[in-house]
Amino acid sequence: GRITMASVKWCLQQKNGLEFITPNSVMSDSYIKMAEESINILKGVEASKIWTATTTYYIFYYSLYSLMLRIGIKCEIHSCSIAFMKKYLAIFYDKKDVEMIEKSFSARIDLQYYANRPVDKQVIEETKRYCKTYFIKTKDVLAEITEEQIKNIREALKKEA
Repeated sequence: GRITMASVKWCLQQKNGLEFITPNSVMSDSYIKMAEESINILKGVEASKIWTATTTYYIFYYSLYSLMLRIGIKCEIHSCSIAFMKKYLAIFYDKKDVEMIEKSFSARIDLQYYANRPVDKQVIEETKRYCKTYFIKTKDVLAEITEEQIKNIREALKKEA
């Protein structure tokens, strides 16, 4: 898409960019619940392209952010969270996962902020279907991630800071 993704290095230097916090299972759980809640309302917003795209994106984002909090990484810049996922969560997510969250991110931005930009209905349909797969995959990762993996990810990111 038109969105240039941020670099992890840049993100570590930004206010509200990538920062280390204590790994937080409670916060992580609340975000995965928000993702689940968003899945439950997807059907109800189908008539609206904007709300479908937005809800779909938040299913991806809340899932990802839930895992980040579990690892102990906080971030308020969405493109930075995605950059982190691409570089440091590749053991959990594949190319398709990355492609889908990026497509969903772009579609939501185009629809919400650039009313004149056409967004392909196909993209909305495809990402809407895929966000549930991503959610389930993330729930599995949350259940299976080890303290060792968490430590390794944190240490690798620290080297970039």
